[in-house]
Amino acid sequence: MEWVEGLNSTIAYIEEHLTGDVDCGALGRLAHCSAYHYQRMFAYMAGVPLSEYIRRRRMSRAAVDLQAGERVVDVALKYGYQSPTAFNRAFQSVHGLAPSAVREAGAAVKSFPPLRFTFVIKGAEEMEYRMEKREAFRIVGVSAPLSKDLEENFVVVPGLWQRCASDGTIQRLAGMMDGQPKGVLGVSACQEDADWRYFIAVASSQSGPGLEEYLVPAATWAVFPGQGTGQSIQELERRIVTEWLPTSGYEYGSGPDVEVYLNPDPANARYEVWIPVVKKEEPQS
Repeated sequence: MEWVEGLNSTIAYIEEHLTGDVDCGALGRLAHCSAYHYQRMFAYMAGVPLSEYIRRRRMSRAAVDLQAGERVVDVALKYGYQSPTAFNRAFQSVHGLAPSAVREAGAAVKSFPPLRFTFVIKGAEEMEYRMEKREAFRIVGVSAPLSKDLEENFVVVPGLWQRCASDGTIQRLAGMMDGQPKGVLGVSACQEDADWRYFIAVASSQSGPGLEEYLVPAATWAVFPGQGTGQSIQELERRIVTEWLPTSGYEYGSGPDVEVYLNPDPANARYEVWIPVVKKEEPQS
């Protein structure tokens, strides 16, 4: 399957660049999506963030180099660590011992072989969705910068929601809502040619002090409804990537991901996940 082949080509790219820079943009191009969508897809499919996978692979290779007699300082530089202290910390986080202890009698290290993606058909479990084609729409709200390393954003995004809930911003935004889609929106605006930002916003024609505006570009959206806690929306997003996307005939488009929160009850939220998609091109015969 072309989709799986693209993912496996990214693993080959990572292996070739373990001693250099791993360009997330290049990984996205190999997987036919943006760097942002690639990192999300990788984390859901591999069960580990991309940055952690790369760290484990580098430290796995570093252990072999140290066992072969290479000096700690040389191995640290080889895998991009200018500071021996930073290398020591990364190595211990993976192997549980210092790099200098690798050649001691009885020293045990861990091996993390390269991933290989396969496609497995599991028991059928339905997924409800609809397709919507929309022109560009304007949103207003507040935002926070996102790191190109998605792992770091696991603190940024919840922190922004907590602040907006406590200072009345969400209630204020809800009163300004006059466009579609209806609901409080979480928008991950992560285009290749701009800084990445996360918006808490509503579709609105209005403006207000301290609020930013963003134009969500025209796109075709696959829209998936769900309900439950914050954890359940993550499970829905995982299923979209691992179950629906591979066999849908679509691939990621270039727009942002949008979460639409339809009611304010955090214990039993109703929401929709909107992902921009484009029809896959048919392979040439």
